Parts: sequence; C-alpha cells; structure tokens
Amino acid sequence: MSVPSKTVATWAAVLGGFIGLHRFYLRGLRDPWGWLHAAAAFLGVMGVQRMRTLGVDDSAATWLMPWLGLTVSAAMLAAIVHGLTPDERWAERHHPDHEVVPTAWGPVLGVILALMLGATALMASVAFIGQRLFESILAGG
Repeated sequence: MSVPSKTVATWAAVLGGFIGLHRFYLRGLRDPWGWLHAAAAFLGVMGVQRMRTLGVDDSAATWLMPWLGLTVSAAMLAAIVHGLTPDERWAERHHPDHEVVPTAWGPVLGVILALMLGATALMASVAFIGQRLFESILAGG
C-alpha cells in the first residue's frame, strides 16, 4: 500500500467526503464510519428527491434532508483537520516507517474551500431544521 498523502486525503474529504471517500482512502473499504457517511448522504439525497417530487409538506423529507447537510459539514470538518495537521504529526500517524513528506499549498487550498462549503452546509441545515421546527410549533398551537 502506498503512503497516504495529506493533500489527497484533504481533497478526498472536500470532493467526496460526504460519501466517506476520505475515510476509505485512509482506512480502506472496511471502515464503518466511511459507510455511515455514505448511508447518511443517501438518506439526505432521498429527502431532497422526496421534497422535489412531493413538495415541502412531506414530513419524511423534512427529517431526511438535514442528513445530507450534516454529512457534508462533517466531511468538511475532516478536510480541515486533515489539511491543518502538521506534516510531522501526519507522518507519525499515517506512515511512521517513512520520512516526513512536506506539503505545499494543496492542503491549505482544500481547507479554505472546506471552510466555505462546510459553513454554508451547516448554516443551511440549521436554518432548515429551525424553520421546520418553528412551522411545526405554529401549526400545533
């Protein structure tokens, strides 16, 4: 197996982390947390599809959609953690038998994009959940 790259792990989390790509890259296909990312993303996509076809009053879509935003947020947090890990610590954790491979701007650019995407996904998810909760309280009382 090749030595895991911090740059590749960061960008895997940014581009495909919502389905667990970064977890599979670092830990292999047997990683249960990677499969949980994929399952949560699938539930969120199902919610988006339900809302597009059945409308905003579908209660199942209301509970399913936030899973996608929260999964994207978690993946972006992983990208930030991977990208900001010092090279020495990365080498110690992921390839202790090899020398430290210095990284350049690749992980930093990934962290910048992850911060923007993660903040947007998290704020949208929180706003959506808050709105639906407020609407349910008003409808009930």
